Amino acid sequence: MTATRLAILGSSGSIGRQALEVARAHPDRLSVTRTGRRGDDLVALATADDVDLVLVATAGIAGLRPTLAALEAGKSVALANKEVLVAAGHLVRALVGGASYRLRPIDSEHNALWQCLVGERPEDIRRVALTASGGALRERPIAELDRVTPDEALRHPTWRMGPKVTVDSATLVNKGFEVVETRWLYDIPYERIDVVFHPESLVHALVEFVDGSVKALIAEPDMRLPIQYALLGERLPSPAPRFDWAQARELRFGPIAAGRYPCLEIVLATARSGSGSAMAGLAAADEVAVASFLGGELSFGRIPDLLRRGAEIGAREGGAAPDLATIEAIDVAVRRSLAPVAVR
Repeated sequence: MTATRLAILGSSGSIGRQALEVARAHPDRLSVTRTGRRGDDLVALATADDVDLVLVATAGIAGLRPTLAALEAGKSVALANKEVLVAAGHLVRALVGGASYRLRPIDSEHNALWQCLVGERPEDIRRVALTASGGALRERPIAELDRVTPDEALRHPTWRMGPKVTVDSATLVNKGFEVVETRWLYDIPYERIDVVFHPESLVHALVEFVDGSVKALIAEPDMRLPIQYALLGERLPSPAPRFDWAQARELRFGPIAAGRYPCLEIVLATARSGSGSAMAGLAAADEVAVASFLGGELSFGRIPDLLRRGAEIGAREGGAAPDLATIEAIDVAVRRSLAPVAVR
């Protein structure tokens, strides 16, 4: 069997490093022919002749143009960048439809849905649920959240991720983004996508069918599992730890606490508004807000304010289904408007 020729965009980040580990474990199946990160010509890397599959693990809007270019060039894409579908899901779907051999989700939740839905008929699906650990601040009193430091927000209780995703987990922006991604990957309307609190991070997604039965994927919280499944498309031995079902454990589920995660509410409200331009603006604003928070220029409690402003700017700049040039213009406009954020 000929090895799949793999390009990794974002090779120095958490996902990129783990993808390289997976590739080393399966040299007969995966050959890394290109690597790149922000600052490189990612489009050229994504469309190179010696590439079959492109792993897009760069953060933010930087992953959008290479993703579209790779799909247009006939490559398959393993997607680990949330902003690509959040800002431009309609553009991706026009090229390739939803999750498939050519568009392979790497996020643990979407990868779990992908596996749970294999062989199932769309008309048999009643609803799906994405699980949320609650992030590093899930036990912090709401009244104290404005005093949270970057170091505290980066102490995720179960996952080891990059700083941007870890802060987005603390605000639950990441879960709002994952709801939007689910809509584009699986063509499921927002009213049939739930977010469920599950602090153990062992159940990654659930699918309820019309007969009332529920299918779930359970695994230890290790990103090498979804990365490997996305890159190989089948089950092979993995370096990830095995699930020990002889160990006594709790699996807790519940609703997301009202008022604790205003950013999640803002993302979902913006998504349900139907304005793709507003979503593009919100995604850009989140990048600015997280960078400003980590840099000590913005308090944790002001992150929701920037998300609202980004969505408003985006809504003014474009319509429901903006083209690539408009999305990139919105990104620039939001960054220019929010760059001089007020301290505290």
